[in-house]
Amino acid sequence: MYSSQVNEYLSRFFEETDCSIIERHPHYITAQLTIDMDKRIMNRPYYWKYVESTNGVPCPAQLTCITHPEEVLEDVKGEIVRFGSYRLNQIFRVAQQLGAYVQLYEAVDDNQGQIFLTPFLAVNYKVSYYCDQTKEMLFSFGLNLMTGEVIEQFHEQIQELSFVPERPNAAFPLQYIIKPLRGIERLDELLYNIIQGDDHNWAEKAKQKWVRDQRVLDYFYNDVEDKPECYEIEKKALEERYAAKIKCEIINGGIFYLK
Repeated sequence: MYSSQVNEYLSRFFEETDCSIIERHPHYITAQLTIDMDKRIMNRPYYWKYVESTNGVPCPAQLTCITHPEEVLEDVKGEIVRFGSYRLNQIFRVAQQLGAYVQLYEAVDDNQGQIFLTPFLAVNYKVSYYCDQTKEMLFSFGLNLMTGEVIEQFHEQIQELSFVPERPNAAFPLQYIIKPLRGIERLDELLYNIIQGDDHNWAEKAKQKWVRDQRVLDYFYNDVEDKPECYEIEKKALEERYAAKIKCEIINGGIFYLK
């Protein structure tokens, strides 16, 4: 996920959660949070408890997210938000809680006559590679529930389209042939194949570091017949640090009816 994509995602997130965007810049964005969003992401439980218990005037925070820190002037103060950062992962979680599943229809002009809308299953995945370092990637797939065709980077393909939550009067949504649950299985399999075909040299390098550090640890306890508890703790810590793990999770998804 590039910095420009992070900036664009933040912009949409703030707009869709009714936060006022005070300043929108290609390298950063400043938003006035709503009370609800302040409570969700700013970690100020004691402030809100005090305001509510005293019937005080609430003052939700402004948040400046800097997505291109190398391009921003020094007088711009805010948080550096990039893919993998705590703040962006927190916003992903909130977005997932608020809209894990949607059903939307592409807007249709009533004057166009009856328009057939094709159902697409959209699923956004996050894939994380864990060892002594972490790598995170986003995948967005759209599966045509009539033909089975898969469109990669689906989110980017539809972001310029206009959608409505209710079926337009002039639209006729086609009944899908592929059931959504079966569609998710297909997309899971596609993602699995992508991961299988990826370069996993990172895992081998982590294993080599693990073996190296384990040898160092064993050297210090080489003459100790009954290893103390601290040895087992350090050995376990090495495993937790270097053992390669892959985590896949669905961020959100839905059914989109497109012209």
